[in-house]
Amino acid sequence: MSEMLRAPAEVKYADELDYLESVDTGPKPFSWRLSPRMVRLFVLGSERADGLERQIPQKWFGDRSFVERSIVTLASDRGLLLIGDPGTGKSWLAELLSAAICRNSTLVVQGTAGTTEDHIKYSWNVSMVIAKGQSRESMIPSPIMTAMEQGVVGRFEELTRSTSDVQDALISILSEKYVSIPELNDDNIVFAQPGFSIIATANSRDRGVNDLSSALKRRFNFVRIPMVTNKRSEAEIVRFRTEELLRRHRIELDVPPTLLDILLQSFADLRAAAASATSDDEKLESALSTAEQIGVLEDAILHSQFFGDRVLRPETLAGSLMGSLARRSPEDLAILNKYLHGVVEPRAKQDGADWAGFLDGGRQAIASLS
Repeated sequence: MSEMLRAPAEVKYADELDYLESVDTGPKPFSWRLSPRMVRLFVLGSERADGLERQIPQKWFGDRSFVERSIVTLASDRGLLLIGDPGTGKSWLAELLSAAICRNSTLVVQGTAGTTEDHIKYSWNVSMVIAKGQSRESMIPSPIMTAMEQGVVGRFEELTRSTSDVQDALISILSEKYVSIPELNDDNIVFAQPGFSIIATANSRDRGVNDLSSALKRRFNFVRIPMVTNKRSEAEIVRFRTEELLRRHRIELDVPPTLLDILLQSFADLRAAAASATSDDEKLESALSTAEQIGVLEDAILHSQFFGDRVLRPETLAGSLMGSLARRSPEDLAILNKYLHGVVEPRAKQDGADWAGFLDGGRQAIASLS
């Protein structure tokens, strides 16, 4: 197989999934490739008590109960809705669950204002319809319909971004488990096969964009994914993603633990400031999520690799942080400048070293952005 920019989880972790499938003796719902216990183990990693000859690394970092409830939901006939702030790992968890359950995480519909009912049901190959008329052969099934026919998991990203018409069409699929094709006289119903389910994601910050109807809410089990605030867990997530980044880009560059601590502490400080703010103008537009921390670190690493001396320095990290978080001018720049003078500067005087370099890099970045 040719190299991919970003391989889906079932390809990236194919060896692990093959191994788990070979040693899995637990009961499997429907047509699942792994038992619920092995699905959980694939997502959260193995422990010595699991008795496996091969260690399975942890891939999603969060509360164990969230993963277990998600798996139980998918083993039922209800849809799963993962809801939370941006950057909490909802899509990554959905991809991992799909890969473990059916070895296919790519049957995805992306919810936007332009998503239509055709995107979750079917459309037509116009040239084939003109040549041969409407038939199953000239029909183009959506990813959701394909998941129904194959008895696997379909995914719907950003559900609340789609319009009410699209959401209403999803209600019938979740309720009746079939799709009618009125344009055809024969073979005009697609029934969902055992194992079909839907994992949807929604950002809690999108509340009010296209609120879910009560009817649709009843057909989903909600799993709320909170923002990671535990420093140790967040450090594990950032380190895990950074190692993946370095491997993907074939970069040999060390991330000093002190700089990782500075990144984590900076985000913690800025979150605390946002929590105590009395108006939106006093808050950064950024969600200050773990995903954004990873983005800041990725930017700094790539900058160091291509335009620096291949050593990650605090000045570069500060420049990446300021550049990533300063989205509004002058509001965000004022907040970041206040943070540098009120928090980073005293810390640099006390601790010196990397914090002093971080302060200098931050000041230079603010000056260039102003």
